[in-house]
Amino acid sequence: MQAVKTPLKTLWVTIPAPIRGLIRTMRPLQWAKNGFVYAGILFDQQILDPAPFARVTLAFVLLCLSASTIYIVNDLVDIERDRLHPRKRERPLASGQLPVSWAVAAAVVFPLVAIGVSLLVSPPLTLVLLGYLALHIAYSFWLKNIVLIDVFTIAAGFILRVVAGIVVIDVTHFSPWLYICAGLLALFLAVGKRRQELILLADEASNHRMTYKAYNMALLDDMLRMVTTGSVITYMLYTIEAQTIRSNEYKMLLTVPFVIYGIFRYLYLIHVEGEGSAPDELLFKDWPLLLDVVLWVLAVGAILYWL
Repeated sequence: MQAVKTPLKTLWVTIPAPIRGLIRTMRPLQWAKNGFVYAGILFDQQILDPAPFARVTLAFVLLCLSASTIYIVNDLVDIERDRLHPRKRERPLASGQLPVSWAVAAAVVFPLVAIGVSLLVSPPLTLVLLGYLALHIAYSFWLKNIVLIDVFTIAAGFILRVVAGIVVIDVTHFSPWLYICAGLLALFLAVGKRRQELILLADEASNHRMTYKAYNMALLDDMLRMVTTGSVITYMLYTIEAQTIRSNEYKMLLTVPFVIYGIFRYLYLIHVEGEGSAPDELLFKDWPLLLDVVLWVLAVGAILYWL
């Protein structure tokens, strides 16, 4: 039976292969991680104000350009290793769909545009983007090969996303708990991804990433348990202690079950279903997890803005 082509798929196949390869290498689905940029404006109760929302959205776009730069650089650095990976060998650079010269050009143009625009919007945002780019370039070349430091680098990138959304607005109710929550959640996702890659790659793991010579299942399981517990406890404390939250008479505690379910659902997917996708990809593949995130956002919005 012939597959039915949707208009979107029809349009997609008409795009030249190198451009399709560049778009895939930019990894639009992974831009979902940049949604952390909205954390500050959401909890500061400004997300319904057009001007701050526009500034944070621009920060989101510039972060996406910066993130795509890192994905391109990372694929350039890992092109030979990716060819040994059962799934990553299909990436545009590893498969030859995207010419190396195109990737190098994009890796130069994207950050120049992001930094140039940020200078016009907010110099502090420029510093955050420069820090983000420097951190992840260091990760692509060195830090990802240092055991434990690799997952801490990923967590630092998530914290910088939160900072990017805060420096472009006037925050009236800032709480450092927000940074801790973001960092621990990022560690949770990073350790979970390392665990699944170690299982998926098996004996070839060390050929793909040097740190897999040092990681083992016992260590990663212990780390996963620790950050799981820390993430839940920290979020509960945030709902109680943060200045913005206190004005809502602890109603934000009603959102804790959504956080616990989301974490449990992710653990179920990696432990029981054997799911090895990246967390951001998994979010769009697993509808209960996606629904939980949507319900959490709606619950937070209702409590902070209407109740």
